[in-house]
Amino acid sequence: MIGFINNLFNRAEPSITEASARDASAIAVLHGKSFRRGWSEQEVEGLLIDRRVIAHRATAGAHLTGFIVSRLVEDEAEILSVAVVERQRSRGIGRQLLNLHLRRIAGLGVRTIFLEVDEDNMPALRLYQHAGFQEVSRRPGYYPGTGTAAATALILRRDLI
Repeated sequence: MIGFINNLFNRAEPSITEASARDASAIAVLHGKSFRRGWSEQEVEGLLIDRRVIAHRATAGAHLTGFIVSRLVEDEAEILSVAVVERQRSRGIGRQLLNLHLRRIAGLGVRTIFLEVDEDNMPALRLYQHAGFQEVSRRPGYYPGTGTAAATALILRRDLI
């Protein structure tokens, strides 16, 4: 019980840094636990070595607690994925990752950023709405359902400059 209380009050802030190819395995594992179709380690590594891709990671000690990955094309970018370890969710890690990531991308001259999100993913929608993203389109039936109808993807946009 004492250990639980100490952990509750002594949570260290995550360290947020740029991700690299050496993070591919850990990111692939977290992505696989967070989404219906996870990325393979090779897919993640391919993204992380692409000069048009920017990625950040949150760590606690040596453990990955979250990541965000975007692809840049001229003055636009698309957030490809964001994930936080389940036991670390609702602690502000996603918000910290997103805020740093958006600042870094804006510093590279990106004017507009887009993303897709499942309309039923309320925690993600709150995060993006709080960060100033606005719905610009919908893709009905985009995400495969598990025993239910396919879910609609919302296309969100935020101007950075």
